[in-house]
Amino acid sequence: MTGSTASSGGLGLFETTFSIGATVVSALALLLGLGFVAMGYQDMTLPVLGTELSILTGLVGLLFGLFVALVAFVAAVYMEPGFGDGH
Repeated sequence: MTGSTASSGGLGLFETTFSIGATVVSALALLLGLGFVAMGYQDMTLPVLGTELSILTGLVGLLFGLFVALVAFVAAVYMEPGFGDGH
């Protein structure tokens, strides 16, 4: 067994501060998107802005939230540490 297969761990979402931050951003964006779709389904208004949501605007908010969550999750998994790594 080679060294790369012996030491390969999980996704490494909590190894560096950047990956921890990106994972938190991903989770918050997912929760925010789910909140938008729930508020749109119930025809509620946004608490701060006062904009009335319909099911369509709730789904658009969900899609934006899922997109941001996916980008942040991919960044958390695949980004290498930057300046302090000696590269």
